[in-house]
Amino acid sequence: MASSKEIWAVGRRKNAIARVKLKEGSGKIVINDRDYKDYLQNSRSNIKEALTALTLMNVSEKFDLKVNVSGGGIIGQVGAIRHALARVICRYNPEFRATVKKEGLLTRDPRMVERKKYGLHKARRGTQFSKR
Repeated sequence: MASSKEIWAVGRRKNAIARVKLKEGSGKIVINDRDYKDYLQNSRSNIKEALTALTLMNVSEKFDLKVNVSGGGIIGQVGAIRHALARVICRYNPEFRATVKKEGLLTRDPRMVERKKYGLHKARRGTQFSKR
């Protein structure tokens, strides 16, 4: 196990990038200098998704987290936070890696928005057909 120093990790999802700083403490979580419930709009599903790695390893009350997240929308940011948290927990204690990896939290989700093509309304949506 690492000492009580700060440990950093980066997570990504779509266009969102999250940087997480973990240190031993009382379970205080701050995202972009705001309380995590306030930042994630007090949505139970968003909070649960973002903190999956902590609840999985039963260490949610053991660490203080400082999260800096930017880019993308709220769902992309939640995915980026989840990815970064999984990485930082594995850096803190390598024994957690097998459990976290089995849940698929260490895999970076490669799905991105498809680009718009010339002559189309969106990526695949063509123009509306007019008979007359």
